Amino acid sequence: MSERESTGVIDLIEEEDKTAKGFPWCVILFNDEVHSFDEVILQVQKATGVSLKTAFEITLEAHTMGRAVCFSGPLPDCERVAGILRQIDLHVEIEQTLE
Repeated sequence: MSERESTGVIDLIEEEDKTAKGFPWCVILFNDEVHSFDEVILQVQKATGVSLKTAFEITLEAHTMGRAVCFSGPLPDCERVAGILRQIDLHVEIEQTLE
């Protein structure tokens, strides 16, 4: 039996390390029936700093799948991105990922 299997200490240290770094969090953008496609694309670009092409792809995924991850990073950064998206009343949620 390995140390990892017998004590679980390594698992706890890895989890604490992820938490200390502020990872993993993501901002989920939900489909929007109120704003134009272009408005959402531009707001995603403004909030995340991604290219116009990437913002289009995120918006298209949210439109077709009902939701899309539009940003991943430390919790404070996710809160900032979500705040910018909410400026025009887009529906977003911040979730902790299961990495």
